[in-house]
Amino acid sequence: MKKALLLFVLCFQFLSAQELALIMEKKNVGYINKSGEVVIEPQFRKADSFSEGLAAVEKDKQWGFINTRGEWAIEPQFDRAKEFNNGISVVEKDKEWFYINTKGERLFTPDTDKIYDFNNGVAFVRNDKKIGLINTKGEVILPPTYDVIRDFDGNHARVRNDGLWGMIDKTGKLVIPVEYDDLGEMHKNVTFAKKGETYGLISNNTFKAVEGADRIWDFHNTDLTYAEKEGKIGFIDTNGKWVIEAKFDKAKAFESGLAPVYTDGAWGFINTSGDIVVQPIYNDAEVFSKSGLAPVKDGKEWGFINTKGELIIPAEYQITAGSFGGLFGGEDKGFIDGVARVRHKKSWGFLKTDGSVLGGKMYDRAELFQK
Repeated sequence: MKKALLLFVLCFQFLSAQELALIMEKKNVGYINKSGEVVIEPQFRKADSFSEGLAAVEKDKQWGFINTRGEWAIEPQFDRAKEFNNGISVVEKDKEWFYINTKGERLFTPDTDKIYDFNNGVAFVRNDKKIGLINTKGEVILPPTYDVIRDFDGNHARVRNDGLWGMIDKTGKLVIPVEYDDLGEMHKNVTFAKKGETYGLISNNTFKAVEGADRIWDFHNTDLTYAEKEGKIGFIDTNGKWVIEAKFDKAKAFESGLAPVYTDGAWGFINTSGDIVVQPIYNDAEVFSKSGLAPVKDGKEWGFINTKGELIIPAEYQITAGSFGGLFGGEDKGFIDGVARVRHKKSWGFLKTDGSVLGGKMYDRAELFQK
């Protein structure tokens, strides 16, 4: 009996935790799993991707939520519904927006001019054109204080007042004073900033100019980022030291020890010593994924190379837009957890790292895998 119960629990956890991707076929929406199997048949006219094990779908012009088995977790009753985050969703009913929990129960109503989604355990509140923060209990942790608060990246968010930027933590505490003309995201307690006409790095709340820098970009996953000097792009480390000479026309982030660079009218890749290891022969290139493959554009189509520069998947696809924001948002260009969303002619689907199509099938629409 105990073994049967344990097996049931394990199966339930697997079903709840599995990632599903929204697909559209003949104008109906369904979902596939990471094996390419259709686990929820296309049957909905409108639906969103899964989030925290639930997906908002429409039936008879009312929105509710299904679980990963396609069962109604919250019956259709809303005029509109957004994804769950931190166990809370924003829904609309009778022209009123409010919060619900995963049981569909109405929660607190904050004092705000607009209801915002939760993200990383906090949500914005707005009054008199100023923005503050509440927690998942509806408690105000930061009264409306700032003109702008960006979404939290980890434990930090950028804030702006009167055109100048600073940074707060999740308690609302100011960790970088609001005195900079530009400010990046935090990486290992280091971020770039611009003060007046000077670009530099902030570390331990101390601003230090980077010699010759005309612009600096965010650090992404590594301790190197690209920066501009006298019209050319090179790379600096978290101490603000130039470790790769500014000699490229364009550049993107390092991943797997390689970074795309644009020089002599084409894109190639360099290593962390600044040596070109993949010759600049491509019309465009994106950063490597953890799968060890990078999208490269040859003519109008995209393919994928490995870290040796070998073309593993031929250039015959369009790829999803935006490694750091784009058509579908987020860091979603290229391979993610072993699959890449691509378009071939007018159909969308997923490639595996060997170049085969996941499930052997393409669809009218396909979104990223989410839990």
